[in-house]
Amino acid sequence: MHILVIDDNEALSFGLKKLLIEAKFQVDTAFNLAEGQGFIDKKGYDLIILDWMLPDGSGVEFLKQNRDTNLLTSVLLLSSKSEDFEKAEALDCGADDYMQKPFSNIELLARIRAILRREGSQKQSILSVKNLQVDLSKREVLVSNESIKLSNKEFELLEFLLLNSNVVLTRYQISEHLNRDFDSLKTSNIVDAHIKNLRKKLQSASSVIETVRGVGFTIKKS
Repeated sequence: MHILVIDDNEALSFGLKKLLIEAKFQVDTAFNLAEGQGFIDKKGYDLIILDWMLPDGSGVEFLKQNRDTNLLTSVLLLSSKSEDFEKAEALDCGADDYMQKPFSNIELLARIRAILRREGSQKQSILSVKNLQVDLSKREVLVSNESIKLSNKEFELLEFLLLNSNVVLTRYQISEHLNRDFDSLKTSNIVDAHIKNLRKKLQSASSVIETVRGVGFTIKKS
């Protein structure tokens, strides 16, 4: 897996490079947007770790411009900004995830792995577990070959669990995914309500969603 780090903080960049190499990734580092663009134009990456504020411009504007010209690479945006509307702006401009500085190396690696798993899984249009089959491109759900109608939130929840199968997702992570406006990140009962409704609609396939007490939920694929 190839990762590009674009950040003008040399100490942070070298620390990230060391961390990622130890985690078995191949890493390039750029210290401004122009240098980063040069790497992007010449090489293909599985992930770009991008700082918001750089000497030659805004990482968010840089990302938006690259998305407009068809950049498909996953992007993890780093910033010291903490306001909810700024996080929403980052996601709206095409970031796949957002982390506020300072951050935990353990959480950073977990988020990187989640992004890369999601990217790999999204290349598969149809995901199946037991008698449940989900066509991501058509947004169709079948249980024992019978069509099941889900709301948009219920489908997003099921898709998120499937794309992160064998990973225990916390209520916070699920809430963050479902509520991109960041209004209810700390309201875990909303997640439980969505899970309850989803299980009810999945009927005989409801058991694919497992509760991990005190943590969250998961779908296990053998």
